Amino acid sequence: MSPPGHGDDSVVVGTEFSDDAAVVRLDGWGRGLVMTTDVIAPIVDDPQVFGEIAACNALSDVYAMGGRPLWALNLVFFPDDKLPLAVLKAVLAGGARACARAGVRVVGGHSVRDPEPKFGLAVTGEVEVDRVLSNRRGRAGQALVLTKALGTGIVGTAIKQGVASAAEIAAAVAGMTCLNDQALAAGREHDVTACTDVTGFGLLGHLRNILMGSGVAATVKMRELPALPGALEHARAGRVPGGSRATLATLRPSLRVHGEEDPVLTLLAADAQTSGGLLFTVDAERAEALVRGLVARGQVGRVVGWLAAADDETPAGTITLDFA
Repeated sequence: MSPPGHGDDSVVVGTEFSDDAAVVRLDGWGRGLVMTTDVIAPIVDDPQVFGEIAACNALSDVYAMGGRPLWALNLVFFPDDKLPLAVLKAVLAGGARACARAGVRVVGGHSVRDPEPKFGLAVTGEVEVDRVLSNRRGRAGQALVLTKALGTGIVGTAIKQGVASAAEIAAAVAGMTCLNDQALAAGREHDVTACTDVTGFGLLGHLRNILMGSGVAATVKMRELPALPGALEHARAGRVPGGSRATLATLRPSLRVHGEEDPVLTLLAADAQTSGGLLFTVDAERAEALVRGLVARGQVGRVVGWLAAADDETPAGTITLDFA
């Protein structure tokens, strides 16, 4: 197997295993730079809240690598010929608010005229090279711990259709504007080894990246998955993003089902998240303590499965959906 960066020793984490961000070594130092970028379209009507969600979403990639975000560049796509600049100002204010909470300085950016507004960040952070939480560090027998409820894609679809309740919107926004810094801090306290943030490819898609990077399989306890208020009801009504269905279709060959499948829970597990939680691998004997630590820090905290050794019958990347 080629090393990250195809032989370039300065690249600690590259593109090989679909990690959430790149990590490059600073010559002569034990630190590395974490580099990532992410841009999203509006998921809520309030432009300032949208900006805050988009910033949290982009910053999350640094936390997922075990790092600390330091600087950010705004990335703006905006139809200034169709929307007043006051809307853009509100979006940027929301992004700045999230960055301020994270201790991140916004030091520049770039804008493009675009028919559909979009916003995000290019983020640079730091991490100790020997403590990077890459997709290659999961081990058979470890537990899987999730730090936020699922369903932002489903609830977002309900928002677009005008059928989400105020309480459902508030719960989704609270989750999406919650930084993953406290979740990472709890994970560090309990020596998690691998991590990914659950975003556009859903829990199952991002979990599979860990499995392929680590050469293992997994079982997901489907009835343990935490869901946002209203998410399951909206999914039963068919309010599911096309991207979530596409991800599920792509993953189907890697999925096995134990027990009677609940299609709604399967869709929840594949739902495209915006600013989702972190998914940790942690030694099984420390999983419950990690959950307690997460809850103490205001996170969800739920053991949702475990990693297993791969073999000829269960190759690396296989995910068993356990509905028992």
